[in-house]
Amino acid sequence: MKIDEIDKKILEILQTNGRITNAKLAATIGISPPAMLERVRRLESAGVISQYAAVLDREKVGLEVMAIVSISLAAHELESIDRFRERLLALDEVLECHQVSGEDDFILKVVLGDIKSYSEFAMKKLAAIPGIQNFKSSIVLSTIKNSYSLPVKLKDA
Repeated sequence: MKIDEIDKKILEILQTNGRITNAKLAATIGISPPAMLERVRRLESAGVISQYAAVLDREKVGLEVMAIVSISLAAHELESIDRFRERLLALDEVLECHQVSGEDDFILKVVLGDIKSYSEFAMKKLAAIPGIQNFKSSIVLSTIKNSYSLPVKLKDA
């Protein structure tokens, strides 16, 4: 799918205000509301816009601890990796899981209420997953930048 400059403007605005009305979005971009609706629906159908969501303040909902966890697997066969992935998908505390190159195999972003809860999670849930050779946790002390907006202007789509 070809993304033009108007699409990029639409995507920029929707990333910062997913609740904007179609009429307001159309007025901001400078096209008619029917044309805007058609463009947004096309972006949704193509999967460029995958979902709309409310972004919560994790601390205000009681999730005080965020950790970045590096995981190395003991074996790198497809079956072992698939088993690991399946177990990870069932852990609500894991917000993100990325398979990476380099020394570690996976990087996780994990949130919990407090350090005791994190310790229990690490020892009872994470360490219980078969195939993990080792894992290292880094507790996030402060967040300098946290953005959910992709830099669509930089990508030549």
